[in-house]
Amino acid sequence: MSDVDETAKLWKVNRTIHELVKDRGFLVSDDEIHMDLQRFRSLYANNSGVVDRNQLNFYTTSRTNSTDQIFVFFSEEKSVGVKTMRKLLGILEEKSIQRGIIVFPGNMTPSARKVIVAMAQQYRLEEFSEADLLVNIVHHTLVPRHDVLSPDEKKTLLEKYRLKETQLPRIQLADPVARYYGLRRGQVVKITRPSETSGRYASYRICF
Repeated sequence: MSDVDETAKLWKVNRTIHELVKDRGFLVSDDEIHMDLQRFRSLYANNSGVVDRNQLNFYTTSRTNSTDQIFVFFSEEKSVGVKTMRKLLGILEEKSIQRGIIVFPGNMTPSARKVIVAMAQQYRLEEFSEADLLVNIVHHTLVPRHDVLSPDEKKTLLEKYRLKETQLPRIQLADPVARYYGLRRGQVVKITRPSETSGRYASYRICF
């Protein structure tokens, strides 16, 4: 892949990850989301046209809870191993942040994925390949609107319809939309679809 193609790819990835973080309720500048390719290149690419992925790292705070922060880390290592995961954990520890997303060019080794599981009690770590983020899936015309319910909204829903959690349809943790919103087990999403008769209708799914 040429440097030009690589820059265009990272421009799209950078936009999608900022949209993802914003859709999860974190503070994100519209300038980052609406930045054009020329501006992106001038900010993040060197004289040779190569983007320094370290310059793309960022952290931000929840719109509703100033203690809830998330750090997005772009790996330069194509195949992410334990060494890169240790680097990420070091940054999270230094900044006292418990949530981290790692974005990488290629793949992640089984050993690196074990780190995510091993540190789950202390850190909430997520991983996306750059290929996952080239297109924002929730903007696709075939993907209906998803809204993550708060614990209170979930409780109200179950009481209103006299349901148990086990009676709700399910959405898997590995579902691309569930990954986009960072759903955890037990969280409920409201899915709104267009309807020819009523304009739109809503359904609910619980993550498992």
